[in-house]
Amino acid sequence: MNKSLTRSIGFWLLLVVSLATTAVGAWLISGQIGTMTTTLLDGTATGIEVYVGQSLVVVGAGVLAAGIVGILLTLGLVAARSLVPTPAPAVVEAIDWTVEADETQLPAPTTASAEAAATSDVTAADDAAATVVPEADVERNDSPDRSDVDGANPDDSPSITR
Repeated sequence: MNKSLTRSIGFWLLLVVSLATTAVGAWLISGQIGTMTTTLLDGTATGIEVYVGQSLVVVGAGVLAAGIVGILLTLGLVAARSLVPTPAPAVVEAIDWTVEADETQLPAPTTASAEAAATSDVTAADDAAATVVPEADVERNDSPDRSDVDGANPDDSPSITR
């Protein structure tokens, strides 16, 4: 697969989602730290703003870290792809449409040979149909023990084939 990274949907999806995750994590952290700082300095901080704010900062830090890991993976893919050599392009010769192709045609069969081939097929089919085996020469096995027949059921029920 000689597909460049700029044409890979997975690469761009990783990059966009990583950037979005980093931005959301940074927004969560900065918003909560800003709220906690202003309320603590004013002396109007409540327990919800302080304790829930700390938890949201931790969640924001986790989201920010996931986004940073995604961006580092994207950079790693770019570095790995730059180390893989690209194959040399195949040289294709231009087609010269001015040269006519030398076509050799097979001679048409003569009517006598075509008729002979048709009659030989008909006679071979007639010979195969005309071969009749007398009923006395046919070997029958009417015994209830059919263990010698391949695929026979022991209860003499008809076998099911697919």
